[in-house]
Amino acid sequence: MDCPVKESNLRWSILALLFVGTTINYLDRIVLSVLVPDIRLELQISNEAYGWITAAFQSAYTVGFLFMGGFVDRFGSRMAYALAAIAWSAAAGLTVFARSAVQFAVWRGFLGISESCNFPAAIKSVSEWFEEKDRAFATGVFNSGTNISSVIGPPMFVYLSRTYGWRICFLLTATLGIVWVAAWLWIHPPVDKAGLAKSTGLPWWEAAALRETWGFAAGKFFSDPVWWFYVFWLPLYFHDVRKLDMQAVGWALPFIYIMASVGSMAGGWLSGRLIRRGWQPMRARKTVMLICACCAPIAAMGAIVPNAIHAILLISLGTAAHQGWSANLFTTVSDSVPPKAVGAVVGIGGFAGGASGIIFAAIVPGYVTPVFGYRPVFLGMAGFYFIGLLLLNRLMKKS
Repeated sequence: MDCPVKESNLRWSILALLFVGTTINYLDRIVLSVLVPDIRLELQISNEAYGWITAAFQSAYTVGFLFMGGFVDRFGSRMAYALAAIAWSAAAGLTVFARSAVQFAVWRGFLGISESCNFPAAIKSVSEWFEEKDRAFATGVFNSGTNISSVIGPPMFVYLSRTYGWRICFLLTATLGIVWVAAWLWIHPPVDKAGLAKSTGLPWWEAAALRETWGFAAGKFFSDPVWWFYVFWLPLYFHDVRKLDMQAVGWALPFIYIMASVGSMAGGWLSGRLIRRGWQPMRARKTVMLICACCAPIAAMGAIVPNAIHAILLISLGTAAHQGWSANLFTTVSDSVPPKAVGAVVGIGGFAGGASGIIFAAIVPGYVTPVFGYRPVFLGMAGFYFIGLLLLNRLMKKS
């Protein structure tokens, strides 16, 4: 599955657009978690209600994956990504009208189902435009947008909320999304003009018959909830447990996610480096994922150490390791399945990760943290990566 246009500088423009699109996608996601300490005071939203709001997003996001993967395979990453970005920008903009937890849940649900297109479209784009040895790095680059959003988002959202009110933040992310769509359609050529092979796409129920699909799904099921827990609950953890004010939270989170960006690109670079040294691609991916998994128990100590600075440093290790893991996990799909199945397999894996996120990152913390605190959640998730890697290794045998 070589890239016919690998020498073209256009692929780097495409990658830059994927990075920016993913960044905006995640700005839409994190804005609520950053501002919830202020929003819950105005709208009287409890921890339990907040858990159900995040579950509404996660549920819609999860179900959306089953359809978005096939949608991307059938209509192509260019058009599918553009339509999805228009939809999620509309959902973000309409959130300004929310006046209760229920209304927040409705708009977050619409946001979730449309944003589920991001990764199937981005992974398919990378598989089309980049060679095997470069795909994990390319994935790490665009996936670092998930972290950059958490670097620039918190201080920006805190400032805008304090100055103009929290609703302006949702309007801003909606506007950025529409601007990105215009740039995407202008710069990204139609697939046939780029000389890339077309495929009719594989329905998700046919993709489900592949062993590799379930290996990828297992990796997502046991790693995604860790990331979603960071996204949904870290601001509240720092505010409620570590007693950091909103200004301090607004600068602690950027540091954590800068380190996540470093981990994303470093993880992709390392597996590519191993492949260039003669390693089989799947062996290289799994080795880097094992290294990342070994960092998780160390990072979980962030919930135990008494010093807030030490906690931030350890949690930073956790986010960096997760994103290094994720860059390689996504790339196992294009390494192991036919091109026409990439979107569907990513969609099924996304569904598995989303379902796990609903349980372990949205609902469970909402009930566990008020009674037992955050430590059981941090410590319990430390072993998830090892389970996911064990199952992936047994189901994805291609080397």
